[in-house]
Formats: sequence, C-alpha cells, structure tokens
Amino acid sequence: MASQQPDISHAKRAAFQVLAGGSAGFLEVCIMQPLDVVKTRIQIQATPAPNAAALGELHYNGVFDCFAKMYRHEGISSYWKGIMPPILAETPKRAIKFLVFEQTKPLFQFGSPTPTPLTFSLAGLTAGTLEAIAVNPFEVVKVAQQADRQKKMLSTFAVAKGIIKQDGLGFSGLNKGITATMGRNGVFNMVYFGFYHSVKNVVPEYKESHLEFLRKVTIGFLAGTLACFVNIPFDVAKSRIQGPQPVAGQIKYRGTFSSMGIVYREEGFRALYKGLVPKIMRLGPGGAILLLVFEYSYDYLLHNYS
Repeated sequence: MASQQPDISHAKRAAFQVLAGGSAGFLEVCIMQPLDVVKTRIQIQATPAPNAAALGELHYNGVFDCFAKMYRHEGISSYWKGIMPPILAETPKRAIKFLVFEQTKPLFQFGSPTPTPLTFSLAGLTAGTLEAIAVNPFEVVKVAQQADRQKKMLSTFAVAKGIIKQDGLGFSGLNKGITATMGRNGVFNMVYFGFYHSVKNVVPEYKESHLEFLRKVTIGFLAGTLACFVNIPFDVAKSRIQGPQPVAGQIKYRGTFSSMGIVYREEGFRALYKGLVPKIMRLGPGGAILLLVFEYSYDYLLHNYS
C-alpha cells in the first residue's frame, strides 16, 4: 500500500477496504475457477481408486488428464462448475478478509510502534477463520457441484435446496466441514499475509513502476504458494468431508483431524497433498492477483475519493 495515505475517517477507510477486497475476490475467482474444479475432483478421488478399472475415463491421473477428460465427457463449461457459490461468496468473503486483516492489525502489535511479522500472521489467522464461518455453506454447495460428473449441470439453488432437504442446515448439511474450512482458511491466511507483508517490507522498493509491480507479483506468488504447502492437508480433509462419501449412506469422513488420519492410514502421507499442483497453479498467481488488485484498488480509492 502507499507509504503516505490521506487522513480520512475510520468508517470511510473501512468502506474502501471492503470495496477493494470484494473487487479483488470477484476478479480472482472468475479467472482461476477451472483450477479449483480440477483440484476438488482430484482430492475427492481415493488412492488407489477402488473401482478405477470400472471408471476408466473417469479416473483422473493428474491435472492435465483431468482437464482433458472433463472436456471430453462434460464439455468446456464443466471447468466453471460450481462457480456461482464462489461468485456469491468471494466478494463478501474477500471483503471480510481484507477488512478484518486491516482492522485487527493494531490489536496484534502488542505495544510495538509498527506491525511485526507476528502482527501480520495473527491478523491473517483471524481474518481467515472469520471468513471461513461466513462462506462454509457456499463451499458445501460448490464442492457438491464440482463433484457432480453429469454433463447436465444442476443450478446452484437446486443443489443447495437438495442439501437442505436431505441433511438440513446443521453440521451434517449446509454447515458440514466448517472446522476443516476454518483450519484451511485460517492457516492459509496466517502464512499468506505473514509472508507477504513481512517480505515486502524487507525487499527494497523499485522506483520504476513496472519493476515495483513485478516485485509485488513475485512476493504475492511466493506467499500463495507457501501457504498452499502448509494448509493443503486441511483442504483435503474438507473436500473429503463435504464431497460424496465412498459408500452411499455411510459417512466415512466426519472430523477434520480424524479425516486426515483416515487418509494417511489408508492412502499414505502423499495423499494429504492431493491436488497440490492445481492448488498452487490457482492460488500462486491467484494470491498475487488478490493482493495486487486490493492494494492498487485501495490506493486508488484513497487518493481519488477521500
């Protein structure tokens, strides 16, 4: 963000943070959704697949294989399956995330005159945990849509209505897997914000605008990539809990850590990192997009509408 910011009211500054964060979230999800669909498909697929031979073409052997088979069997529109829940959720989700992050930073300075790496990490953890609570119902609907391999797509409303009718609004229905979502988002944002702002404050700024832009893109990409490595076991557990269970009518994956344990025992340690490649392909550049769109939008609003 700009080193010198105009002196404006706290409420107006918060409103600008909401607008900039929402814009960043909307743009990021529209660009990166296909990789999120592929990540979910790979994560909910057991290893070794118990009926891989029977599935044939529907068993995915990697990111590009998944893209190819989805295109052949479901068409190009399948890459954006489940996009409505994140579109509806990402604008308020990112608005909440950036607002909470900016507003809680002073609480975690602990008497220090300037924010420290711990400040950024704790504010990020708080922001990620709160946004998870707000968006988990959308995540449940999104995963249900992404896991559906039928060519004809059900509407977001129809899927949500079906989940509520069958399982209700509670922790078995529309709020299923909420602790896994809180763990995933909380840990991700703790690393993401902690790394980005700490490193950005250490690496010297460039006077040339294009070099400064590349500096921020690089740090944002590294922040998103590192956060993916740290939080993906929570993401795998979330996908297993919220996705279709291996045997219809029997719930195998319930709690966050118990689901991680089941995956580890039955499929090995590497299975906890399923979907890492598409996740990095999405959240590496996606992390850079989010932070840069937020920073430039926020600076624009501060200097043009204050």
